Amino acid sequence: MAGSTTNTLNDLLPQIVAEAMFQANETSIMRGLVKNYALGAGQGKTVTVPFYPSQTATALVEGAEVTNSAVSTSGKTLTVETVAIRTLLTDLVRNSAGSNVVADIGKLFGEAIARKMDEDLMALFASFTATVGTNATAMSAATVAQAVAKLRAARVSGADISCVVHPNVAYDLKADLTNTFSNPNGGVIQNAAMASGYVGMLFGVPVYESASIVDTDGDSTGAVFHRDALGIAMMGGINIETARRASYVGDDLVASANYGIGILQQSHGVGVVADSSIVDA
Repeated sequence: MAGSTTNTLNDLLPQIVAEAMFQANETSIMRGLVKNYALGAGQGKTVTVPFYPSQTATALVEGAEVTNSAVSTSGKTLTVETVAIRTLLTDLVRNSAGSNVVADIGKLFGEAIARKMDEDLMALFASFTATVGTNATAMSAATVAQAVAKLRAARVSGADISCVVHPNVAYDLKADLTNTFSNPNGGVIQNAAMASGYVGMLFGVPVYESASIVDTDGDSTGAVFHRDALGIAMMGGINIETARRASYVGDDLVASANYGIGILQQSHGVGVVADSSIVDA
C-alpha cells in the first residue's frame, strides 16, 4: 500500500513542479527587473558577470594618431546557494482533502521561493551608495524624481529603470499624487492611483510596491534602479522531491532552488529611504 501511495505521488510531481514554477514566475517582482544569468550543470557555483566602464571620446588633431584607450572589464561574482522548503503530506490529508492538495502545495512552494528571491534582492537596496529621502520624511513624487535625476546624472540610460517601494511608503506617494485622495480628476496618473491603487509611470519609471521590503516601524528602503544594477544567477529552476515517511504515514515534499544575487553596478541604483505616515513608530 505504501509503494502504491508513493508511486501515485511521484506521478503527480510534474504537476507540482509546473504549478510551483508558474507561481514563482507570476509572484516574483524582481526577477523581471534585474539581470538574469543561468548556470548549467558542471559550471561550478559561481558566475562572474563582466561589465565595461564608460569611455570618453576626444577631439583629434589633424594628422595626429588617435590615443589608445585601454578597455578593461570589471566583474561581479555571484555565488549560488540553496533555499528550500519542506512539508509532510499525510495520506489522510491527501485522500480526504476536497481540493487538489498537491497542486495547492505546488502553488504555496512556488510563492514561498519567489518571495525569498524578492526578499534577498530587495535587501540589497540598502547597500546602494547613493540615496534620496530620509527615515523621518514621507515619500513623494519629488523623491522619485530626485532618484531618477541622480541616475541620469551618472549617465545611466533612461530605459529599463524601475522603482520598488514598500506598500506603506507607496501610500504616501499616492496621497501626494492625488492631493490626499481628494483630486480624482487631476490627470491620468492621479486617476489611475485613485481608481485602482496602481501608481503607474512616474518620470518614465514604473513604480511597484512590495511587502518583501523590510519595514521597521514604517521606515523602509526601496530603490530606483536600472536593470544592470542587480543580478541573479540561477542553476536550473525549482526542484521538488518526495520521500516516503512510513512512520508518519505520509510523504515529505521538499522544494528547493539554487541561486545567487548581488549588486553588479553601484552607479546604477539609488536607495529610496522614507518613513510611512500610516505606521506608528
